[in-house]
Amino acid sequence: MNGTNVSRTVLERLAGELPELTPEARKAATYVLENPRDVGVSTVREIAQAAKVKPNTVVRMARQVGFEGYEDFRAPFREAIRRGAADFPDRARWLQDIRKSGDLGGLYADMVRDVLDNIEETFAGISTEDLKAAAEAIWAARRVFTLGVGVNNSVARNFTYLASTGMTEFHAIPRPGSTPVDDLAWADGQDVLIAITCKPYRSEVVEAVRIAHEQGMTIVALSDSPASPIIRLTNHGFVVSVDTPQFFPSSVSIIALLETLLSFVIAVASDEIPERVATFHARRHELGLYHAEDK
Repeated sequence: MNGTNVSRTVLERLAGELPELTPEARKAATYVLENPRDVGVSTVREIAQAAKVKPNTVVRMARQVGFEGYEDFRAPFREAIRRGAADFPDRARWLQDIRKSGDLGGLYADMVRDVLDNIEETFAGISTEDLKAAAEAIWAARRVFTLGVGVNNSVARNFTYLASTGMTEFHAIPRPGSTPVDDLAWADGQDVLIAITCKPYRSEVVEAVRIAHEQGMTIVALSDSPASPIIRLTNHGFVVSVDTPQFFPSSVSIIALLETLLSFVIAVASDEIPERVATFHARRHELGLYHAEDK
């Protein structure tokens, strides 16, 4: 969510209280965590209706995290909007022009808008300190396992491939013919698990994160909600925006965040890493793996 640090603090506090809430209050809290921009422009009745709970449940939820009532709770979100959550005017005009361009113009505009919004919303909620802490944990690890299934399997493998140009102990899981749980059987507190899953959450990823937590591994989680079951068990949790008009969640912000995280790992790593990357690519040139331009 584009907004102030205050609204972000409220969301973090709400996520921390989630296990302690009643089932109905948890429904309201989950809706707020997944739709924070709605809070600043919605009444208590509108939020309650959207979350499928009673208005007094929303009020109790607000009080649970230290506010006198819903209006007090809503104030930081209204301030976030006031401070500039709106789109850039030039981009808005550009999207309007696309929408008028033909039969598929509306779809084109919706896809482009969501891609840009997803990137903005994802990085608006993440600080350099958050990324640096995760990067330092990754660099200090004995081994790093990157877990993604379904569409996120290729995302995890792409991250691992990029990391392998300078570092050796990065492993994409599940390995062919294996399961995530088996691949983590001998991992411990010296290792890091980077786990990725978005709604509907994949059970094998949730189970692997639970086991990694029990084994003392450091966990870096990427998911689409502060209420995600893998975010709740993580050491370094990153909420990504994956909205799209299509039936599948968007991978754009996940890929962008992983690329940024890898750049932070390289930044905090020892001086040998740039030399390794240079050696890796020099060897590829020597082996003729890159196309030579016609002379």
